[in-house]
Amino acid sequence: MIKIQNITKTFKNDYEELTVLKNISFEIEVGAKAALVGASGTGKTTLLQIIGGLDKPTSGSIFVDGQNINEMKEKELSRFRSENIGFVFQFHHLLPDFTAIENVMIPGLVVKVPQKKAAQKAAELLEEVGLIERAKHFPSELSGGERQRVALARALLNEPNIILADEPTGNLDSANTKLFIETIFRISAVKKSIFLVATHDSAVANSLDYRLSLSDGTIERKDGKL
Repeated sequence: MIKIQNITKTFKNDYEELTVLKNISFEIEVGAKAALVGASGTGKTTLLQIIGGLDKPTSGSIFVDGQNINEMKEKELSRFRSENIGFVFQFHHLLPDFTAIENVMIPGLVVKVPQKKAAQKAAELLEEVGLIERAKHFPSELSGGERQRVALARALLNEPNIILADEPTGNLDSANTKLFIETIFRISAVKKSIFLVATHDSAVANSLDYRLSLSDGTIERKDGKL
């Protein structure tokens, strides 16, 4: 479970102070698939980064399975993030000089998984996302939809409890968006991971279990369709 407790985030410079998140609290249960929606500039990416331990809140706490990640030292947090959280972004961030399977292997190698085991797991995940026949292809040889599915496989390599996705279908057409969401649902049914997806796409938001709507720095849960 993710428990967000009284999260506030304020950005400051020499001239002004801007609070983008204001005392936000909510929970996401195991296995849930939630959409984070809101206009551009409302803080969706900032909130995902805080939940994923990539940024610190000004105040408040993030609990993952009862652990307050804000209290972790940087080395501990880095290890926790590598083992428990997978990230998928609008831009796939695949390494251009690595093949699809090599890109998927990277998170495992970072946490010292033996290369043979990482390769085996990467192949299994490429099979799951329908791309095993493209395993030896470089990102430049893949379509946009294929690259994003490779990025999803990479996010799943360490079997994380949480997948955070920031506009993952923003550069995809409707057919590839549908395929990407179907892949999330198929994997979620087996792994029971939490999926939190920041999106502007109503089709994506409508397909998930519920929405967290971010506006004016505050958030509310909405069930049902947009």
